[in-house]
Amino acid sequence: MDFLDRMSLFSSWDYAAVALLLLGWQITGFMVERPPARRPSVSILMANYRRRWMEQMVARDPRIFDAQTLAMLRQGTAFFASATMIALGGGLALLGNTETLIGLASDLTIERDPAIVWEIKILLLLAFLANAFFKFVWSNRLFGYCAVVVAAVPNDPSDPEALPRARQAAEINITAARSFNRGLRAIYFAMAAGAWLLGSWALIIGVCITCFIVVRREFASQSRRILLEGVV
Repeated sequence: MDFLDRMSLFSSWDYAAVALLLLGWQITGFMVERPPARRPSVSILMANYRRRWMEQMVARDPRIFDAQTLAMLRQGTAFFASATMIALGGGLALLGNTETLIGLASDLTIERDPAIVWEIKILLLLAFLANAFFKFVWSNRLFGYCAVVVAAVPNDPSDPEALPRARQAAEINITAARSFNRGLRAIYFAMAAGAWLLGSWALIIGVCITCFIVVRREFASQSRRILLEGVV
């Protein structure tokens, strides 16, 4: 069976659902990271708080709180990276034993597709998980860079290098958080991709629900309203 024969096993609804998945992933990411100035996302609001954090850090002595906070952020990225790696291992194991999925599909009276169809569906899910893993690992490393730059900030607030170094640390911190958020979104859409195992319509519904959750949390959540309080 060549490539075209394999692709012919999928319906036009399958292709439309996958296209919607990829489009939703990209569009939500763009909306979150480049929102209109009049309606910033939670990620943008938090970026401003990260800058203020580093500015306040210059005058804080000792800086134990800052070091502990950065360590906590690194632990979070390490946890998600480890969890994603475990999920990848489970997906690869399932990829080598698709008979289990085929049997489960038969029990649920889902249409019995060839093994290659299930393998491609699992591969799509694994692609999102792999993307999430790399984002978490890079975020972990960037938070480490941020800790080093914070340590390089002079203890004397009047030192001309203090504020510029703090601003450098803030931008690295923001970049690390952006990568972490991208990893989280990849996990969200990996879960949506898993719905494809139930069919194309399940994938479409899963993508719509995922996009709604992401957009709501960034633009209409209670945490966003709290972050906006007192902001002029």
